[in-house]
Amino acid sequence: MEITEVRVHLRSEEKLKAFVTVTFDHCFVVRNMKVIVSDKGLILCMPSRKMPDGSFKDVAHPISAEFRSLLEKNVFARYEDERRKTAAGAGADSRVV
Repeated sequence: MEITEVRVHLRSEEKLKAFVTVTFDHCFVVRNMKVIVSDKGLILCMPSRKMPDGSFKDVAHPISAEFRSLLEKNVFARYEDERRKTAAGAGADSRVV
């Protein structure tokens, strides 16, 4: 599976740093991934829904550690690119891996 597009929508909140949309193989999109900052660094959170008991369950997520690593690498790289562009005065919406 190929990651064919990563769109990063920066946020200026304390912990939430971006919403991310990822396209796979030019034919499948996952929206509402989140880039969160924690004490240990950046975390990529998958889209989730709130359950009746108040907990959250991922709607979509990587099955293997290898694919999660690949996805995080791509998303975090695009996130850093967008941060640099924004700091330099460019736009806040990006495309293409």
